[in-house]
This record gives sequence, structure tokens and C-alpha cells, in this order.
Amino acid sequence: MSVELLENERLDELHRNGYFIIQNPAKFCFGMDAVLLSGFVRVKPEETVLDLGTGTGIIPILLEAKTSGKHFTGLEIQPESADMAKRSVMYNKLENKINIEIGDIKDASRRFGASSFHVVTTNPPYMTGQHGLTNANEAKAIARHEILCSLEDVIRESAKLLKPQGRFYMVHRPFRLTEIMVLMHQYGIEPKRMQLVHPFVDKEPNMVLLEGLRGGNPRITVEKPLIVYKEPGKYTDEIYDIYGY
Repeated sequence: MSVELLENERLDELHRNGYFIIQNPAKFCFGMDAVLLSGFVRVKPEETVLDLGTGTGIIPILLEAKTSGKHFTGLEIQPESADMAKRSVMYNKLENKINIEIGDIKDASRRFGASSFHVVTTNPPYMTGQHGLTNANEAKAIARHEILCSLEDVIRESAKLLKPQGRFYMVHRPFRLTEIMVLMHQYGIEPKRMQLVHPFVDKEPNMVLLEGLRGGNPRITVEKPLIVYKEPGKYTDEIYDIYGY
């Protein structure tokens, strides 16, 4: 269907089910981390999913394409991003499967109610504080830095939102892995799967994908590393498969 594109917006192909997404490069565009998270998440038939800090809705749209989940909700605090997400949902005719809400992660459990979702996903801000920021209200800064919510906010609210034995999925940076694990354990989400993402086979990891289980028993599976590039400018077969090229 036809939707209006505003100034500086563009329509990008997602290479899944013929879906497209509206983005504004001047604000923020999704990155590889969101796509890799969508490939790591497992959603079963009849399950409901909440994506915290959904941005322009990339993760709900990709999960709708890749999984057999029943319904997907995206929560986003920035109205402009949420508006783009809503228009992308309309463009792809997914109004019956995906709902975009404007709101604060810190209030998510009060908004949706405790034990409301089978799966919670998130690609939260990676950087602590406001080091190096010139404008803390800029859309890109809010997406990258913990200005409006902290890592603890994300994990605490996820624990409340998940049904018993519900699953939590997150992409983050390895340098914060200890903090992530401690907070997950503190709020009753037991780490169950972990995969490190390396830009090249001989380089240290720059992303980590995590799955946790609310109320799970202690036991974690560390999956084989995911390598992004086989050579400069050329993805590995695993990455091409995740993207759907």
C-alpha cells in the first residue's frame, strides 16, 4: 500500500517476505545488531513477543517474517521513530500481527501488565553515561547511550513482563557481559544461550547475543562464534543467510 514518506525518509527493502521499512538516516537507521538478534531469537507458534526500544520497528517486522509467532508489539519512547514504525507496519499490511506503542521502557510492566509475554527482545543502548555527547536529546544519542533508560531498567522490566518460563533475548557488547549476567541472575532470568559475534575470525568479538529463561535452572550453552566477514567487504555464508540475501 502507499504510505507518505516525510522529509529525509527512505524506504529500504528487508529481503524477507517482500517487506520494506521506513527509515530516516538523519535520525537513526537499524544496524547489523538488530538483524543478528532477529536470527538468534526463537519464537514458537501462538507466542506473543514484546520488543523493548523498538526504534523503527525492525525487530518485530523481521520476527514476523522469520517466525510463526502469534503477535508482536514494539515499545518506543521517541514519537518520530514510533511513527515510522507504525507506517512501516501499514505499508507491509501487518496491522493484525504487529502493534507499535509509544512509551517508556521503565513503565513497561505497568503498561502491559505482569507476565504478559512469552518472549521479550531488546537491542538497548550500549554506552553508559553521556561521555562525548553534544546533544543528549538527539535521536541517535538516545538510541546509543543510556540516557532515557539503563541496562538494569531493561532487565528488570523484562523479568516482570515475561510469563513464567518466558524467554528474554538481547544483543549487547561483550565488555558489559559481567554486568549483564549479574543483572539477569538478580532479576530471575537465567542465562541459557550465548553467542559471540566476531567481525573477522582473527578479531575479538564486538557483539554478544544472549537468551535467558525466566525462572530457569542454571546451565548455559555457548554456541559457536558467529563470524561476520570472510574477507573485507564480503560476508560469511551465515550472515548472508540471516539477512536473507
